[in-house]
Amino acid sequence: MPKVSVIIPLYQSERYICETIRTVQAQTFKDFEIVVVDDGSSDRGPALAEGTGEPRLRVVHQENRGLSGARNGGIAHAKGQYLAFLDADDRWTPEKLQRHVEQLDSEPMIGVSFSASALMDDDAKDMGLVQRPIRLAFDAASVFCRNPVGNGSAPVIRRETLDAIAFFDTERGRLCWFDESFRQSEDIECWTRIAATTNWKFGYVDAPLTRYRVNAQGLSANVDVQLETWRRFRRKVAAYAPSLEARAGDLAEAYQLRYLARRAIRSSHYAQGLKLVWEALKLKPRIVLAEPARTLTTLAAGLAGVVLPRSLVDRMARAAMRRAASLRI
Repeated sequence: MPKVSVIIPLYQSERYICETIRTVQAQTFKDFEIVVVDDGSSDRGPALAEGTGEPRLRVVHQENRGLSGARNGGIAHAKGQYLAFLDADDRWTPEKLQRHVEQLDSEPMIGVSFSASALMDDDAKDMGLVQRPIRLAFDAASVFCRNPVGNGSAPVIRRETLDAIAFFDTERGRLCWFDESFRQSEDIECWTRIAATTNWKFGYVDAPLTRYRVNAQGLSANVDVQLETWRRFRRKVAAYAPSLEARAGDLAEAYQLRYLARRAIRSSHYAQGLKLVWEALKLKPRIVLAEPARTLTTLAAGLAGVVLPRSLVDRMARAAMRRAASLRI
């Protein structure tokens, strides 16, 4: 049995998959299998994965079920003690698995071990930004409000931890770990369910061991749809952890509104960004005190975008948002 199962959901990602697999093959920790889940791809991605000649790699084929469904398919076929998730367009540094296995082996109450992530653009160029938790507190409220894990290619999760949140989806007729009814917010939904309904702890490795791809499509995604999906996630939290939602729900939504405001501003939708950050401040003004740089920079960028020439504002906003993103305040 392999120690680690690396699960790679694959859908229309032929451009990236070979390089992604190479970063797994380059790991200093070698006791792993790779489970590539072909989630109904029509491009050459599955064939390219199979063509790598990697003996530890299996390709599992299924109808399209979305990212949550592809991860669930991988979990169902995984044999490892620890499950590591890697999106098909992301990358790892060579010591990624080694660092997480060391933490999980040495601290038996940690169920989710995650790292910081360096951001890269669609051409794999370093953006000079590192995604890391704002606070090193990972209780249920902190996970719900701030999603410290950051992205789906950052964590390595103990198998028992995922089994503790497994449920039978009667609509789809199968066992699930990630909720397949979510096509967005699926990561934070899973992490929050672990934090709120189990005794497993979150552990952090403070090194950018994941390289997370930020593409133009992701930046310009419909923030209204994202917000509605997040609010559905909040309603689900209220169903299984009502006390958590009651005490932290508004704060979590304020941070989500500010996050979506930043996404809107990065894609030059300044009026929308201003509206969202203003809604966040009305809901929970305390986010200014909790994180002044991020909050005030987002507000200023939205205001500037509404009143100043677009070309000037684009340069100013990107520089200011980059600076704020690098601060843990």
